Amino acid sequence: MSVDHIRYDLLTQDALRGVIRTVLTDASAKGLPGEHHFFITFDTRADGVRMSARLKASYPDEMTIVLQHQFWDLTVGEDDFDVGLAFNGIPERLHIPLKAVKAFMDPSVQFGLQFTVDVEAAKSEAAPEGAEEAPVAETKPVPAAKPASAAKPAPAAKSPKQPSKKEPGPHTASTDTAKSVPPPTSEKAEATGEVVRLDRFRKK
Repeated sequence: MSVDHIRYDLLTQDALRGVIRTVLTDASAKGLPGEHHFFITFDTRADGVRMSARLKASYPDEMTIVLQHQFWDLTVGEDDFDVGLAFNGIPERLHIPLKAVKAFMDPSVQFGLQFTVDVEAAKSEAAPEGAEEAPVAETKPVPAAKPASAAKPAPAAKSPKQPSKKEPGPHTASTDTAKSVPPPTSEKAEATGEVVRLDRFRKK
């Protein structure tokens, strides 16, 4: 079997990450059209990812965010994006390189993309280590669902606790936007928003 020296697989993934860049750029400029909203899973270990120590402790491997009802200061660059979200009522600022994105889904139209993230490669291509965390945006807190681990759901509590013994699977740390996706479970966050399973949206 011949060797793919061109690496079409990597070129294809780079091109598809361009789709994410375009969609987020439009959302930043015009807002979310219709019922569109985005589930974005990223590898928190990838270099260039900037998030608070509190969130990093809760999501040591990967995290899924939802750009839906309320988010702010969405800024898209050539290779990364920044966004403000609230978790348990606490505003946070995230900086996410596109190379760190593992999945992008728009449940409103059943569209999804999945990527292979090489953490070591992402580290070598991302911003140098030692970069300070992006400061929290000076905005009013917005309600959002509690953060949930990509492996196990976190309990609805203000301080971190041991994860409940539920079936493992990718979960989301949700914020509010146009219309929430009906969750497969009845578990609700303490304030507003919902913890949503992504299994139903992943491509087989």
